[in-house]
Amino acid sequence: MSVLESAAKILKDLIDPHKNPLHVGEVMSCWLYLAGLEEAKGYVESALSTTVDSELIHALKEDERVGKDQRQRLKLFMLNEGVTLPPAPEPKPTSDPNNVPMGVKFTDDEIANALSIKIVALIVNAATSSAQSIRTDVGLMFTEFQAEKMILGANLKELMRKRGWLKVPPYYYPIGSNKS
Repeated sequence: MSVLESAAKILKDLIDPHKNPLHVGEVMSCWLYLAGLEEAKGYVESALSTTVDSELIHALKEDERVGKDQRQRLKLFMLNEGVTLPPAPEPKPTSDPNNVPMGVKFTDDEIANALSIKIVALIVNAATSSAQSIRTDVGLMFTEFQAEKMILGANLKELMRKRGWLKVPPYYYPIGSNKS
């Protein structure tokens, strides 16, 4: 058990000794987050069959590992609460990245940026869900999910910066600054 998981368990026991039923917002948050994880899973599976870049493969496999863990935890939670699970796409078949035709094959830049967007969307979803939760256990679960995805996002951003894949908007220099 990680330090974060241990602290969350202690807080759950201290703060929320009795649990009210989930409210509709908490149910929707769980449902949407799980749907986002399922959609990202399919993308990561496709991306792993497209790239040969070892560092990008490592980032994708880390996202795959964290996503699998979060899906399992969230599914168990939802089923225990009687919440219907969203539909999940079928697993993608594995293919040789060298046999994927050009025009269909994602570039490494595209893979990294799309993965980054999916991570950011799940971070925002988790933060919103945590803030809107009334039940402590739900709020803490989403806070854990957010922290895990933030670590993935920070590592991916460093890889993207290193490889020149990071999309940076134009810099802003206020009127009168020496940079304009």
